[in-house]
Amino acid sequence: MSSKQAILDNIKRNIRAKYDMPDIDSINGIQYPDIEKQFIEISKTVGGNAIILQPGEDINEVIKSSYPDAKVIASNLPDITIATINPDDIGDPHELNGTDLGIIQGEIGVAENGCVWIPQNVKQKVVYFISEYLVIVLDKKNLVNNMHEAYKKIQFGDKGFGVFISGPSKTADIEQALVVGAHGAKGVMIILR
Repeated sequence: MSSKQAILDNIKRNIRAKYDMPDIDSINGIQYPDIEKQFIEISKTVGGNAIILQPGEDINEVIKSSYPDAKVIASNLPDITIATINPDDIGDPHELNGTDLGIIQGEIGVAENGCVWIPQNVKQKVVYFISEYLVIVLDKKNLVNNMHEAYKKIQFGDKGFGVFISGPSKTADIEQALVVGAHGAKGVMIILR
């Protein structure tokens, strides 16, 4: 018998009261009267920026004006014409080191915490994390109130990878010194269209 099994057996022998599992179908998460407004506000709270693409606005011009110094721009989105490299055409993910701006497609935005579900929809998923700055394009029809609603909609593609991204990368050490961009993008902009 392994030590792990011995520990589990000891726990089972010493459980005095047993409880039924909660009915997770009856959990009602938080609801917002204006999901778009809440998503934009929370995105700013977590250090990101969410904007609504206005009718007639060119997404490429909006991005270029927001990141005028970006030289290496990675995207596989067909309507992003300012991309200088396509992460689907890269064989070695190390070649994406030095990417100034990654422009990716988000699938679900959560108003509760400003996060966006990103299934792996590029060959080189490293673009999500190695880009200095990240732009997430999201259909505003795919905004949900809370994580409960988001989890019900999540589907994995053939690549089997996905990640929630909420604002720029952040970490704080024991001294509570906040560092932005330590493990990923220094800034995140979400364009709702």
